[in-house]
Amino acid sequence: MTEVLSSAAISSEAYQGHDPEQVKWMEEEYCILVDDKDEVIGYDSKKNCHLITNIKKGMLHRAFSVFLFNSKGELLLQQRAGKKITFPLYFTNTCCSHPLRTPNGEEEEVEKQIGVRRAAQRKLLHELGIPAEEVPLDAFRFLTRLHYEAPSDDVWGEHEIDYIFIVQRDVTLKLEPNEVASACYVSKQELRKLVDASEAGAPDAVLTSIDIELDHQQHARTAFASAT
Repeated sequence: MTEVLSSAAISSEAYQGHDPEQVKWMEEEYCILVDDKDEVIGYDSKKNCHLITNIKKGMLHRAFSVFLFNSKGELLLQQRAGKKITFPLYFTNTCCSHPLRTPNGEEEEVEKQIGVRRAAQRKLLHELGIPAEEVPLDAFRFLTRLHYEAPSDDVWGEHEIDYIFIVQRDVTLKLEPNEVASACYVSKQELRKLVDASEAGAPDAVLTSIDIELDHQQHARTAFASAT
């Protein structure tokens, strides 16, 4: 398959003040480009995939969102680190990230979403310190896919085919501070209050993906029902 590279350039000013580790991931990690039917059409850097200039041209990549519940039926939220280039300090669901291009293609395998499950397991460890044995691949319940687009600012944004997974496990947390500022468990009612407060202009921002999930009421009900 031919690698698809964006012709869009970004000036050094766009990275000014950003954390070197986050810049490194943007440059070195390659996301999986897809069409609107989620068929793989190539690869490009995380940077290029998240540039608004490319998103406006239709660049679309594969992603996932994990909603992890504990045995009480509470949802684990994370607050993204202030060092994140996109959506810094926003609250979001448990983990949102991307399957990546790898030498053996292990995160591209499509049968039973196994490639995306591997990516989700990898990022739960990376961001939240959740050991893989606490979230085995068969613990990820696939809910649906969403076509998701949202700007972070005038430079960066998201445009994804987003795989939604539900997990119910009591897990060990060890937050990676470069990725996650804080984490907490909330009930459905508490989450609704948090989103409502954000919409009313409260200082703590809530990432759009949560609003999308709550606006898809059937998906939200299914998510919380799975944790009861």
